[in-house]
Amino acid sequence: MGRISTAFRAFFGSLFSKTTAENVKLALTCPVPSQPVPLPATVADSPSKKPVPAPAPQKPRQSEAITLLATLQREARFIDFLKEDLSGYSDEQVGAAVREIHRDSRSVINRLFAIQPILKDSEGAPVDIPAGFDATRYRLTGQLTGTAPFRGTLRHHGWEATRCELPAYTGGELAATTIAPAEVEVGSAV
Repeated sequence: MGRISTAFRAFFGSLFSKTTAENVKLALTCPVPSQPVPLPATVADSPSKKPVPAPAPQKPRQSEAITLLATLQREARFIDFLKEDLSGYSDEQVGAAVREIHRDSRSVINRLFAIQPILKDSEGAPVDIPAGFDATRYRLTGQLTGTAPFRGTLRHHGWEATRCELPAYTGGELAATTIAPAEVEVGSAV
């Protein structure tokens, strides 16, 4: 029964492992010795003989989108602004609030993504689109005929992130969807 088991292990091991296949080939092509030969380390260390290390516990993860929203909320009160009903405020009051939120949100986006224009030309300037251009970097509109290269007028310079450095999430699994924690003042009169 031991030889049948060994044959199956050699067959399936050779199918799925190049190292095992080479060792089996070596064993089949070598002359049979009068004394047992110690196996090479690669056969002795086959996956069935290696102790399997316990998997490391996974750290809780937070979606990168939630991380970005949490950063915008923490540093610019962005979500508070978007969720606020502005119908009861005058244009001047909204404008004053927007100026601060705009400044702080811009700072967050610049720090995390270093956003730059794709094309440095001014809007309205003539631009050349090369042959083999990347359609995810250029959206061509108007009367498009033929093949690139194309010449057109820049309507929007586009944006690209020159880095992406989101803060690392350090919270637990339960808080992975938290954008901003609830703030509770303890000891205040109820």
